[in-house]
Amino acid sequence: MMNKLIDKLIIFVFCLALYLTTVDNALLIAPVLVAIIFGAASSYLKEGVVTAVLFVGYVVICFFEPVYLMFVPLMCYDILVCQYKWLWTLSLLPIIIGFNQLDGTSVVLIPVFMVVAYFLKKHTLSLETLKKDYNSLRDATRETALQLEKKNKILMEKQDYELNLATLTERNRIARDIHDNVGHMLSRSILQTGALLAISTDEQTKEGLVQIKETLSEAMDSIRNSVHDLHDESLDLQVELQTLIKNFDFCPVKLDYDVESGLDKDVKYCFITVVKEAFSNIIKHSCATQVSVIVREHPGLIQLVVEDNGAGTKTPDGEGIGLKNIIDRVSALNGNVNITADRGFRIFISVPKNE
Repeated sequence: MMNKLIDKLIIFVFCLALYLTTVDNALLIAPVLVAIIFGAASSYLKEGVVTAVLFVGYVVICFFEPVYLMFVPLMCYDILVCQYKWLWTLSLLPIIIGFNQLDGTSVVLIPVFMVVAYFLKKHTLSLETLKKDYNSLRDATRETALQLEKKNKILMEKQDYELNLATLTERNRIARDIHDNVGHMLSRSILQTGALLAISTDEQTKEGLVQIKETLSEAMDSIRNSVHDLHDESLDLQVELQTLIKNFDFCPVKLDYDVESGLDKDVKYCFITVVKEAFSNIIKHSCATQVSVIVREHPGLIQLVVEDNGAGTKTPDGEGIGLKNIIDRVSALNGNVNITADRGFRIFISVPKNE
């Protein structure tokens, strides 16, 4: 918009200079005011029918007062490059009719100024198009950069998750191998030592066998504890829940898992047990068609919500063995349980985070 006003100001200065050097009565200000009014109206209004009407109206005035032809280039600026651009030819009629009343300089400069107005308008439109394309390209580039950043973040999170999952899987494999191989060999060694101890008659040999058996038992206990620790560390709550959902064929299940920090093994086992019990109750007592499992981390607690859209048999009162086990497990973690059957069965659990 500003570029168009500057262009029209340049054309107006040219036309005004021609007017002042041509008209005998320099105090005749009416054409200048009319040109300013018509030019300002054309700039203010959107190019279209109204602009065409203003141009035609100004040309009509030129038929009666040829001196107004001095400002025709200013009027042509808004009409030369638009859907009614052919209307500029109307300005030639008053020029031809008033040819005798115009001097040679005006006859030459008025068409020249019209050409200048045309090129100024084309140049301004080109700049506006370039600016619009630049803004579109900038916005598209920015949007693409944001999308790439988002995808990169997702890929990094996925990579970290897969790396963590691979680590946990390897730990689980090591724990299983130790349990199956070393554990069995130690158990066999303890049994063999016990057998030798039972048939041995030499007291000194018996004393040595007792020590060997105690050492093997301590080694067995140590390996058992290590295997349990490895297994607990390799337990991924999200993977376990996904496995439970995959094996749940009663109805579709939607999982919303939003936990960043590591969870205590007791919390993991508790949540897995709760989800198993909830799925079992849904199969037995509900006619649900959709189940939602939500695990969410808050600043001070971990939240688990299991709900369905079915109709339970009655409002739960905690008398069932399964529900009682849920309440006992959560209470052992100093958590809270809220079970409702209003518009679907819902188990809401919150467990404080261990600092």
